[in-house]
Amino acid sequence: MTILLLADHDGQTLNDATAHALTAASEMGASVHILVAGENIKPVAQEAAELSGVEKILMADDPAFAHCLAESIAELLVRLSADYGAIVAPATSIGKDILPRVAAKRDVMQLSDVTRVISADTFERPIYAGNAIETVQSTDALKVVTIRCSAFAVTPRGSNLSSIETVSVPFTVGKATFESEELTKSDRPELTSARVVVSGGRGLGSAEAFHKVLDPLAGCLHAAIGASRAAVDANYASNDLQVGQTGKIVAPDLYIAVGISGAIQHLAGMKDSKVIVAINKDPDAPIFQVADFGIVGDLFTVVPELAHALG
Repeated sequence: MTILLLADHDGQTLNDATAHALTAASEMGASVHILVAGENIKPVAQEAAELSGVEKILMADDPAFAHCLAESIAELLVRLSADYGAIVAPATSIGKDILPRVAAKRDVMQLSDVTRVISADTFERPIYAGNAIETVQSTDALKVVTIRCSAFAVTPRGSNLSSIETVSVPFTVGKATFESEELTKSDRPELTSARVVVSGGRGLGSAEAFHKVLDPLAGCLHAAIGASRAAVDANYASNDLQVGQTGKIVAPDLYIAVGISGAIQHLAGMKDSKVIVAINKDPDAPIFQVADFGIVGDLFTVVPELAHALG
């Protein structure tokens, strides 16, 4: 079975999520093609061509695909899908936006947030906020699958470059148009790919305290900063920092939870972290049930002392 993997990119560089999803796609079929769609995206296609195990790169370079508008790219995937046994994408905002449209237009089921590939048609995925694992088998001729990137290793770059083939598929441009975007710039690592994440919760009490307490510790560890939904709802942090069932799924080498009680929705987004450290004044907080190391104490004392010791 030949797999078509939709590349996730920002128009300039390939997102690491693509390399994670490629690992899953390679387990589904012996042959994997990667579709890179956008405008002026030859450098992205060349970067994708360096990944191991890819037979070829399909490059759709057209203004209609700029900014990864879901309508246009979904239509492109539908037209290409006749030649493939599965359409795969990382379970990022782009993949979650585009693939359901493909599944609906092809009248097939979608397999979302897959965490394990059992066979080409059978997969595991979490349900009930990760408290149960569901095994799903699809009998559809076309499998439409999104991959939870934290569950799969990164496919390394290889020594042999894949061939790049230009794809030109005529279609009617959708009604959606790109208006503008505002990007948050940060010197910190990307939350979903960081090796260390320091997250804050409602226990920090204010937006000022959130940054005053967490920034020095994150700086010492070269860590990304995350937040619980409670902290985001209280405007302590922006929603792009939210970790959890309705936020981002992370699985860093080290996750430090500061002032986070450990609601089930938050645990669903970070419990696959290799080492979890919890700092909370409540010894009965649920976060301690999943933590490898726990510190019961006042975070306003413990965290600065930890940052000082590390600095």
